[in-house]
Amino acid sequence: MFFLALRHLLSKKKQTSLTLLGIILGTAAYISISGMMLGFQTFIVDQLVNNDSHIRINAREELLTKDILNTSLFDKGTLVNWVKPPTGRKDSPYILAPSTWLDRLAKDERVTAASPQLIVQGIANYAKTTTGVSIVGSDVEKQKGVSNIEHYMLSGKFSDIGTGGNRIAVGEGLLNKMGASKGETIFLSVGKGLPEPFRIVSVFNLGVKAFDEGRIFAALNDVQKLNNTPSRISDIAIRLTDVTQAASVASTYNLISQEKVLSWDQSNEGIMSVFVTQDIIRNVMTLSILVVAGFGIYNILSLAVTHKRREIAILRSMGFEPMDIIKLFLIQGITLGFVGGLIGLLIGFSASYIMSNIEVSADRGLGGNRMIISFDYLIYLRGFVLAVLSSSFASFFPARSAGSLEPIEIIRGENS
Repeated sequence: MFFLALRHLLSKKKQTSLTLLGIILGTAAYISISGMMLGFQTFIVDQLVNNDSHIRINAREELLTKDILNTSLFDKGTLVNWVKPPTGRKDSPYILAPSTWLDRLAKDERVTAASPQLIVQGIANYAKTTTGVSIVGSDVEKQKGVSNIEHYMLSGKFSDIGTGGNRIAVGEGLLNKMGASKGETIFLSVGKGLPEPFRIVSVFNLGVKAFDEGRIFAALNDVQKLNNTPSRISDIAIRLTDVTQAASVASTYNLISQEKVLSWDQSNEGIMSVFVTQDIIRNVMTLSILVVAGFGIYNILSLAVTHKRREIAILRSMGFEPMDIIKLFLIQGITLGFVGGLIGLLIGFSASYIMSNIEVSADRGLGGNRMIISFDYLIYLRGFVLAVLSSSFASFFPARSAGSLEPIEIIRGENS
């Protein structure tokens, strides 16, 4: 049956080749486009997940309103007419009971590490250059437990900042902007008191411009002294055993605390929505190509049924059942999908490999100076399955039409 189906396909070489080309291009397009988009998404998610935290706890932001003050200051039913409505915030910029949180997290089996932090906005000054920065004070060992920043150090180690002594780790982009280098001293201030000198002991490059040009890491004690807030923390960074549980764990913690608890995906909803849009565009584009290829298969098999009515009559007269005829044409469609899918996988892999060697930046940029491509085996599996399924579906109707033909009807039609 297979060799008979193959002979039918080879009898119309031009039509078969064009249909096969459509399947190959559709599969290759799916592989290369998916690899490019998913590669970029994988890098961004890796930066968001592994270089910061899975969950972050910080002080809840709550604005003052007339209703809140009326309830707090006056008896129920008292009519209050505000000349000027209250404004401002009633929340604290610090976590009120950090020790309670740290004890709770230490007992939670889902948590692998938790790092208390004090994050303040400050000003960095070197020579005549001044720029705004975000200063992160943390416990070095605990911070290494919630992020992979140690892997992105260009010079020195993250642990070199120690537990005190005004030593800092600075992004390469910030150093280039200020004209400073490792071993030199810059002055930091947070609007409270005089600027203090901090020595640059290590340099990192995360590949994210906002981090590399605007973030400084220091020991928690040093930042607390700089901010004149001893024993205060503003954030707790958490790393989980299973990152997929981040949103669920964050929602649970939100119900039992007054602090704001957000998972990495909740705090980056804008980026995640872009990923959804990319996936929709990628799938629509690829499915459109495969639909066109499917119509090609439908066309070639429909013509084959029309042109081979006599052969079908002979086969039926020889004892072939209607189901045998259906199988004959289904095999032709599945064969086109199988062969086209395999060739498409090879071409898609080759295109992805070539793209992965294209230089897109002169420096580290997005984690390297070459285009980021994903070679996840699921991409290739889906591409092949799509090719075979679209071919099988497109060949079903012509196959059913061929199976419904009766020898006597074919002979009458040719004699009339």
